[in-house]
Amino acid sequence: MSTVDTFGRPIRDLRISVTDRCNFRCVYCMPKEVFGRGYRFMDRKELLTFEEIERLARAFVANGVEKVRITGGEPLLRRDLEVLIERLVAIGGLDVALTTNGTLLPQKAEALRAAGLNRVTVSLDSLDDETFRAMNDVGFPVARVLEGIDAAASAGLAVKVNAVVKRGVNDDQILDLARHFHGSGHILRYIEYMDVGGTNGWRLDDVVPAAEVVATVDAELPLEPADENYRGEVARRWRFRDGGGEIGVIASVTQPFCGDCTRSRISAEGRLYTCLFASVGHDLRAVVRGGADDAELHDFIARIWGRRSDRYSEIRSSRTAELPRVEMSYIGG
Repeated sequence: MSTVDTFGRPIRDLRISVTDRCNFRCVYCMPKEVFGRGYRFMDRKELLTFEEIERLARAFVANGVEKVRITGGEPLLRRDLEVLIERLVAIGGLDVALTTNGTLLPQKAEALRAAGLNRVTVSLDSLDDETFRAMNDVGFPVARVLEGIDAAASAGLAVKVNAVVKRGVNDDQILDLARHFHGSGHILRYIEYMDVGGTNGWRLDDVVPAAEVVATVDAELPLEPADENYRGEVARRWRFRDGGGEIGVIASVTQPFCGDCTRSRISAEGRLYTCLFASVGHDLRAVVRGGADDAELHDFIARIWGRRSDRYSEIRSSRTAELPRVEMSYIGG
């Protein structure tokens, strides 16, 4: 039986960050002026081990979790990540996925597939090389991310592509992205620019509403709404009327979905966050390393989720603007 929070929301989805490091410095996640030279990233001993992650995953499954997504930072920077994937797949009955910037997929896709991974989500915010280089802020070219997507598909991995849309930066790329992935077999999802963390300079004026994104695509590639796949799915789905696949829009700013949110998140150092916009995490690493048995670990997680009352996106206002929030680079979005 699933553990539920104070609003009756079950705990179904778990996102696990395996590193706080990334080879990009995307302006909405790890801006260079903050995460630049001199910033102290975590020592290896501070990170959860693969054994600890597996144990936590089993405790979450016992509380009702059905899907685990591995995130970062950039998760493929974590050495031998395919070993962890294999451990999680072996739990059984668990949907295991991975979010990546795609840079290392040409080298890692085959090993990930062999470990049992079935699907990846690749971040790609623009097909215009100059724009993309500016957004990742390390000069990484679009072509090499596209090579990573091709490598994943060739290895047999299903691919979704996430694009964060920011007004005046890459909103002119909405249609180009739709054209490129139309008929490709890959699902493109547009994400409203969100006020995660405190370092990305978020302003409401920078947000391109999901309704505008859909209208832009629909004007050339007609769309029709599609039913959600499951309760708590964050993306609203739209099918191309000509059968060329689908897109999704994730609209946590203009169309909050807190009421059906089933996601929990573990940061790279093992803190449990019950909301993407949370300011306080609960130290799972201390519980695991403190000698708790499986029953105690299960109950600790159940108590935290059972007290959960988060609904930040529904109450977003001037009152919430100055609240401290965990950075996206620690919990993977």
